[in-house]
Amino acid sequence: MRKKFLTTTALAASALLALSACSPSESGGGDATNGDGEGGSGEKVRIGIKFDQPGLGFREGSNAPTGFDVEVAKFVAGELGYTEENIEWIQTPSANRENALENGEVDMIFATYSITDARKERVGFAGPYFVAGQDLLVRADDTEITGPDALDGKNLCSVTGSTSAQKIKDEYAEGVNLVEQGGYAECVNYLESGQVDAVTTDDIILAGLAATSTNQGKFKVVGSPFTEERYGVGISKDSDQCQAINDAIGKMKEDGAWEEALTTATEGTGYTANEELNTDTEMESCS
Repeated sequence: MRKKFLTTTALAASALLALSACSPSESGGGDATNGDGEGGSGEKVRIGIKFDQPGLGFREGSNAPTGFDVEVAKFVAGELGYTEENIEWIQTPSANRENALENGEVDMIFATYSITDARKERVGFAGPYFVAGQDLLVRADDTEITGPDALDGKNLCSVTGSTSAQKIKDEYAEGVNLVEQGGYAECVNYLESGQVDAVTTDDIILAGLAATSTNQGKFKVVGSPFTEERYGVGISKDSDQCQAINDAIGKMKEDGAWEEALTTATEGTGYTANEELNTDTEMESCS
């Protein structure tokens, strides 16, 4: 029997009415339907993803979203009893992830959402479904920036709501100048124009950005990751789906679907995930 989220349809509807005028999250634009799903109820599941991260969560117009996060989300939703037709994709920028869960805009978030103690004060997590490492993206001809400790006096871009750039300033280069933008595409534009010297976030995100047809040959990932970022599935603190999500992630890895999705998402980038970390990582406790 299909499991249900604690968030009720009525609560989600009232939250949407209250937030429709000013919410920073945006609906996927009608690709989810109210047709009969498994169990016959046709109930939707609202999943938050990024729309601007090639290889992970990317959506253009009304096209179906693509990327590794999307494939993991579809697999997990299927294990919870939802068909793809009953998934409503919600654009969830970094700065709005906690609000989206707290306000009932989404049921789950698969959006390169690193598990941290600070975030767990507001939301719950299942997973992780992937372990990445923070790195730097620089222009292809840059020979000076070889790691985070080479950024003193440089301009470093990251996305509003991300912890990546502040970590570098706190631990590696106190003199770095931080620049925030609303999305990674804007950061890359700043990098190309020379307004910033580097972009920082997780290595798999940077690889996806560098591999797009527009960016090929212009940028490179430094290739010296200096953190471990555990991508979790964001859920509300009162959700009862944590263990079911963990079980679904385990199943996806065991049957090869996880590796296939990752290979497809990063093909041609030269990116290789840390196999040991992604095999042996411990799941969040669901107690």
